[in-house]
Parts: sequence; structure tokens; C-alpha cells
Amino acid sequence: MKYILFLLALTGIVSANAQSTLQQTPKGASYQIFTQNVGEKIKLNDVITFQVVQKTDKDSVLYSTYAAGHPVQAQIRPSQSVADLNEIFPLLTVNDSVLVKVPADSIFKGHDDQRPSFFPKGSNLVFIIKILKVQSLNDAIAENNAAKEKITAAEAANAASYIAAHKLIVKTTESGLKYVITKPSLKLKPQTGDTLLVNYVGRTLDDKIFDTSIESIAKSAGTYQDGRPYEPLQVIVGTGSVIPGWDEGLLLLNEGSRATLVIPSGLAYGSQGQGDIKPFSTLVFDVELVKVKPIKHHAVAKAPLKKVVHKKKKKVAKKTS
Repeated sequence: MKYILFLLALTGIVSANAQSTLQQTPKGASYQIFTQNVGEKIKLNDVITFQVVQKTDKDSVLYSTYAAGHPVQAQIRPSQSVADLNEIFPLLTVNDSVLVKVPADSIFKGHDDQRPSFFPKGSNLVFIIKILKVQSLNDAIAENNAAKEKITAAEAANAASYIAAHKLIVKTTESGLKYVITKPSLKLKPQTGDTLLVNYVGRTLDDKIFDTSIESIAKSAGTYQDGRPYEPLQVIVGTGSVIPGWDEGLLLLNEGSRATLVIPSGLAYGSQGQGDIKPFSTLVFDVELVKVKPIKHHAVAKAPLKKVVHKKKKKVAKKTS
């Protein structure tokens, strides 16, 4: 609602002002600053936090940080093109709002075949920007590091609570992967590059199943998808085709074994998240290594044995008296 009211208010301001009120940058962007707040202007290398709405000339919203639920950050660099807005930011200070129109012709110059139909010749990409925070690069780095440490500590505490609540006796690898083998096996152990068939159930720390290869579990969890084949997933292990926690964890197993992997976000989807998986989420996977299809691995050459050369003892002639 706040986003809608903000956009309506700015639209009203734009409608009330004639086109002649727009000013132009050297590279050809048109702009109008709605507020002139007192304060130091944004400088080269500053880090800014801001809300932005991207629209067409016909007010079709292409992207909105308000809709996304969080603002964005950017470091101010020398302007390389009209679309990077680095001509505009140094004109602003904290709490300033600005309307910017970037000619679509300049964006698609030289590759007009990539121009979408909603950006006809002579149209503009419109930005409505609100500056929330301006920081020096050092201050921004310090703040981000402190926030990351806080999030990392909270993630570790949540994972520890899950492990304790589920009475898991886990081992921890050097990378931070935690695992427990729930069904051991003495069958073939995979190596990097082998193709594996894996059944799995993926959960968040609140025990919500977000994905599985097993149809009955998908139906009971409410994640069933019509038309999707429910069968063991084929993975070429150790090649980056899956998240790092899987690449590492599956190599710890043997064909026929089962395990629970507790994978920290750094070995999963990190600070970006994925779909319904939130950023900085530790994930829990129950996995079964159904089959190992080994490739031909090169034998590791053994170092040649060094010959031991025994030195002959020199005979010492006996002295005659």
C-alpha cells in the first residue's frame, strides 16, 4: 500500500509539472528532482541505499524494490553510459527523490534486434528513485560485515537447535558440512566424476519439505507437481552440477547407504536464497545413494621405490708388529 501511495503521489507531481521542467545530463538522460534536501551531495565511491521503480512511458512497472521487499545498494562509479545513472546520483543527497528518463534508443543502440516491443523508438525507460542512505565505502563494508556476522551466528544457533531437537549425532567436515550416516554400506564408494542416482527429501530448519524425488512424500507434503518424474536424481558428483554441500556429502557415502546432511547456507544457496528458500538458510537433506555408475578413473601412479645403495666397508689392513 505504501508503494502504491508513493507511486501515485509522484505520478501526480509529474502530471502537474510541464515537460519543460525536466533537465538533461550531458549523456542525454532527462531528470527532475522532487525534493531538495539539505546535506552533502553523493560523491564518487560512496555507497548508496535506495528504492527504485522502473517503468515504461506508459506506466507499466518493470521492476520495483518496494514490491521486492527490500532496497538495493550501489557504489558510485564514473558514468560509463546514460543508463547507469551515475550522472544523476551526485546531484542528490539523503532523502531526495528524483524522476529519470533514459532514452530507449540510447540503450539499444547497435543492437536494435534486442529491443522489446514495449520500448518503441523514441520511448524512455523511466526511473523513480528515493535515496535512503549514503555511506563511505569503509562504513558500508563495516556495516555489511557486522550484519553478516550477526546473521551467520543466528544461522549456526538455529542449526544447533535443530540438531539437538532431532537428537542427531553428527560429524562436521572442515567446510562446515554436518552429516550422519543413518544406513551404512560397504558397497562401491563414488569418486569425482561418477554418475550417481540419488533419492532425497529436502527440508528447511522448520521441517518444511521444499523438494523431494519421492512421489508419496511429495503428495503428503503438498509439493506434488503433475507431470514431474519422481525418480532418483542423476548427479555427476564433484563437478559443481549441484550445491557444494551435495558434492561433498555424496562423496562420503557408499552405494546403498543413507544419510542426513545438514548443509549451511554457505554450501547451499547463500545470501541469495532460491525460490521459497530464504537467504542464509541451513538446509537438511535425507539422501539415499541408490546407484553409483563409475567412470574410468586413471590409476594414481605410485612413486618409484628408491634403491638403497649399501656402501662397502673398506678393509683396514692389520698392522704387523
